[in-house]
Amino acid sequence: MTKALDALSEILLMGPGPSMVNEAVYKAMGKHLVGHMDPEFIAVMDDIKGQLRQLCGTANEVTMPMSGTGSAGMETCYVNLVEHGDKVLVLHNGVFSGRMIDVATRLGAQVDVLEFPWGTPVLVPKVKEKLAGGKYAIVAVIHAETSTGVCNPVEEIGKLVREHGALYLVDGVTSLGGIEVALDRWGVDAFYSGTQKCLSCPPGLSPVSFSPRAIEKIKARKSKVPNWYLDMNMIMQYWEGANRTYHHTAPVSMNYALNAALALILDEGPEKVHARHKAMHDMFVKGVEALGFSMFVEKPYRLPMLNLVTCPAGVDEAALRKALRTKHNIEVGGGLGPLAGKVIRIGIMGETAREANVQRLLDALAKETGR
Repeated sequence: MTKALDALSEILLMGPGPSMVNEAVYKAMGKHLVGHMDPEFIAVMDDIKGQLRQLCGTANEVTMPMSGTGSAGMETCYVNLVEHGDKVLVLHNGVFSGRMIDVATRLGAQVDVLEFPWGTPVLVPKVKEKLAGGKYAIVAVIHAETSTGVCNPVEEIGKLVREHGALYLVDGVTSLGGIEVALDRWGVDAFYSGTQKCLSCPPGLSPVSFSPRAIEKIKARKSKVPNWYLDMNMIMQYWEGANRTYHHTAPVSMNYALNAALALILDEGPEKVHARHKAMHDMFVKGVEALGFSMFVEKPYRLPMLNLVTCPAGVDEAALRKALRTKHNIEVGGGLGPLAGKVIRIGIMGETAREANVQRLLDALAKETGR
């Protein structure tokens, strides 16, 4: 064991990710390795695909974890679906929709941006008006914007996108496992998430799902997918069928962990898990407002699993975050972009969404603010 590893503390993870991890998931990660083409590992792969389809509310055959974090999932969707010159509409109200704009632009897309103030949701009438003014190949939105704590109305937007005829791309990095995700009902064509938030699995995999329409688009491309590692034409041959074709060395232990983490959610029941997130959010809001903090997002648009708060007058947010980490072994996050220095981002995700954890944070905030 190295000195650096010996020095690691046991931290209560209440930031924007990663979240706490159940011991059953750690135990799964420690299982003996088999080869990434071994029949026993292929059985695990198939199990994961079924679990993800259930949790994502989809019958999409092409539903699997990509080897990489949530950003790899974003890149996977864009590099496979975007060809040079395609018109892409990004609904922008936070850091991560900003990343969508960057990725699509790098691929040579004609990117239109419909902007909304940070801390507010995408407005459906504005989207309808925008779609009436031009034809798009893809419309993209963040379901749960991690930088602001806002939940966007993906189902309502999906209805408009279907009428428009575009492919609908949704980021579910923070939402999957914490609130309902229903890809088929919402008309989502491309979806990606991450393991380290409400799935309560260490970072390293990105679940993705592509509708039959999206797969048709990929197979009908005029040009090669411009990224070898994320090319779904090859990835599908590794993840599907009786005879698998080697593509890359999958992170076997991470897939063990995801298999275990998904089993925990499905065994508890997704509806019960979502209700637990909501109950812990309500407990947190009641407690933190009693301490003089203010919620940044209006109540109807708040995410239960990612909470932005502004500090009471006279409380320095950076000093408070440092005190929580150094004196209480609790990690929370700072603001991003224009919200840097203005808010604290508090994650109540997955295994973190437990009463003892929320109470521990509230007690620490009370002590540090003298309230």
